[in-house]
Amino acid sequence: MKPDHNFTSLDSKVIAVDFDGTIVEHSYPRIGKEMMFAFATLKELNKKGHKLILWTYRDGHLLDEAVEYCRANGVEFYAVNKSYPEEVYDLSISRKINADIFIDDRNVGGFLGWSKIWQTLHPESGEFNHQLVNAEAHDNYKKENKGFFKKMFGK
Repeated sequence: MKPDHNFTSLDSKVIAVDFDGTIVEHSYPRIGKEMMFAFATLKELNKKGHKLILWTYRDGHLLDEAVEYCRANGVEFYAVNKSYPEEVYDLSISRKINADIFIDDRNVGGFLGWSKIWQTLHPESGEFNHQLVNAEAHDNYKKENKGFFKKMFGK
């Protein structure tokens, strides 16, 4: 049976979201510039009742900085680097997050962009009023869009 990828009746989902390269440009360990429409889309997903998990390589003070940066931009996460807020991480449990959807720049084919992510998850909502906070975020999409094989093999 063919999997159903039609999200027109998307119930509330748990969505794991990467930070570097997804919410902000890659500048690790610094915090990069906001990706175009990242915070506007994340806020709308929160309003729709989705549980957002920040799922990132960052830890310690670098993770604290990322969480605070998101909070200062109006995005609160259900959990950070864990499947639910009360989860206590130890070496006996998997680092893999239990989520319905993963938003990450390391997807096959690369990062879709926040506008496309919104339209994929909520086509019934149509466009929403994206607020452009960082005009330089447009630069993320002006770069040459290399195909999958070019990214992987340089050809």
